[in-house]
Amino acid sequence: MTTVPTTDVPAAPAGPGGPGTVRLTPLVVRLKLSLLRNGLRQSAGRRAVYLTSLVLVSLFAVLQLLGLIALRGNAHADSVTVLLLALMGLGWAVMPLFFPGGDETLDPTRLVMLPLRPRPLVRALLAASLVGIGPLFTLCLLVGSVISVAHGAAAFAVGVLAVVLGLLVCVALARAVAAANTRLLTSRKGRDLAVLSGLVIAVGAQFVNFGAQRLGAAGGLDPLDPVAAVLRWVPPAAAIGAVDAVSEGSYGRAAAQLLLSAAALAGLLALWTRTLTRLMTAPDASTLNAAEPAAREKAGRAGGPARLLPAGRIGTVVERSLRYVWRDPKTKSAWATSLAIGVIVPVFNALQGTGSVYFACFASGMLGIQMYNQFGQDTSAFWTVAMTISSPRDALAELRGRALALLLITLPYATLVTVLTTALLGAWAKLPEVLGLSFALLGAMLATGAWSSARFPYSIPQEGYKNVVPAQVGIAWISIFGGMIAAALLSAPAIAAAIWLNVSAGGEDRAWLLLPAGAAYGTALTVLGLRLAAPRTAARLPEILLAVSKG
Repeated sequence: MTTVPTTDVPAAPAGPGGPGTVRLTPLVVRLKLSLLRNGLRQSAGRRAVYLTSLVLVSLFAVLQLLGLIALRGNAHADSVTVLLLALMGLGWAVMPLFFPGGDETLDPTRLVMLPLRPRPLVRALLAASLVGIGPLFTLCLLVGSVISVAHGAAAFAVGVLAVVLGLLVCVALARAVAAANTRLLTSRKGRDLAVLSGLVIAVGAQFVNFGAQRLGAAGGLDPLDPVAAVLRWVPPAAAIGAVDAVSEGSYGRAAAQLLLSAAALAGLLALWTRTLTRLMTAPDASTLNAAEPAAREKAGRAGGPARLLPAGRIGTVVERSLRYVWRDPKTKSAWATSLAIGVIVPVFNALQGTGSVYFACFASGMLGIQMYNQFGQDTSAFWTVAMTISSPRDALAELRGRALALLLITLPYATLVTVLTTALLGAWAKLPEVLGLSFALLGAMLATGAWSSARFPYSIPQEGYKNVVPAQVGIAWISIFGGMIAAALLSAPAIAAAIWLNVSAGGEDRAWLLLPAGAAYGTALTVLGLRLAAPRTAARLPEILLAVSKG
């Protein structure tokens, strides 16, 4: 467990009750400031990152504030502000799950040895939570929303209360969620969840893009009104809904929305208090007895689908690779992101009526990237694999096992995405052709990925959100993008055949031949690529081991 820095922590003054009492809230606020200051003292790079983030967030907050002020008087201002506040509340709820290391005070178990009661501690941590970039941005958004929808002195008076309630609800929501998941966030599964934040961001960006395009097609903001009518009763958006209600003269509705926001705040604080009590009094898993020997023995037995794998080294490599996909945070994140983006791009474009059935090949391309830098995914543990490779034959078996593990996921996935895309577009006649192209592209990426893994390996840091160490960025670019260009060139014959069949007279009737031809071509490319990469892998084992161990 990370220790709380004690350098420059200000001494607590004696409280009014005597030298043995301490005013906890000012002390915790000063502790938060000291943690921030001492963290920035650690390195110039950390200071630069923090200051850059502060400047960029402040600039964006100011632009948001000006945009909301400019929205004043618009017929849809209330809907826009309500939706913005609802999204802001959602962000406050999920961000502690994905970035638990962003605030040293998010983990209350650091304070369990101190004689602190939950209620005063909740007040102190709530005050300390108001210090930071996030609360500043939220405050600007709340102020801009109030200015946008408030009309009249009564509305602005209610707006002051709405800003306070909205900000406190957001902060209390984040703290309650973080406290309720403290055990998770400090475990390996919690680190997995944090790494998967990239998946949420990528998927969320696609949903935002989809929503923006639907609004553009609608020609206005009218579709927002029904959603906003519901969300204006959900805190913290209910606070802004109260300001809009006062502007319209609906004082009863405004009072109900303010009471709802206050009740939500009280409920979150009560939940937070009860969670803190449980955290400070209940034992965690580290104090419990280990699993029974019989249970451990049962868990260690091989069974299930693992029995279907081929015997020998290839089956062992397949099982190991699949375990990495399931258990290793970075590998899991890369696979989850590729799986999500691989289906979102073709399916969302098909739903909007602007897609092409050939977008289904995107699925094979996204998962084919996982073949690149195969040894770098093992990081320093690759030395255990390197000790078992003494000849090109051993290297070939290793590469075959890794390629087979990837195919076990990619082939059914690419087929499913292709079928779904053709079904949405009603282009069933194109299904064999697109499947053939997908299999040819996948074979090309497996071939170039195996060769690139041996020729341009690089390290993947296990901690943080970087996928390559800074000194190897150039190697990573050459490995991935150079390999993708080579894969595109190798796929050119299949693409040319598809074009020729579509433009020639009667060619569409023979387009189904691309399915067996593409599958055979992709298989040939895979076999040839693995055979060419195996001798290079065996010859460059020391260089590969050195490259992948730098993280």
